Amino acid sequence: MKEPRLYVDFNEMIEDDLVLLSKTDFKLDSDGNRIELIAGAKVKIYMDDIDDNGEEDNLIADGIVEENIYREKYSWTSVCKWNCRIDKKGIFHESDLD
Repeated sequence: MKEPRLYVDFNEMIEDDLVLLSKTDFKLDSDGNRIELIAGAKVKIYMDDIDDNGEEDNLIADGIVEENIYREKYSWTSVCKWNCRIDKKGIFHESDLD
């Protein structure tokens, strides 16, 4: 990757622009740095993916950390403390930055 990002699973979307982020207040980025999560912090996220040729082409997005207020409404989200609200650029492949 061109820059460190936090891993998420885009299959765990709560809304079109909201994904589960972390169970705890800290998460390691793709370079192994310990990142503290606080409401309002800007983060860069990714999920591993491959292109049609079998080459690595991660899905990426940028967003803002939000406290998970959906625990009671969607019980499957209760394991997470933090979510990421994806900005209006949305989710795209890393190769789209080239």
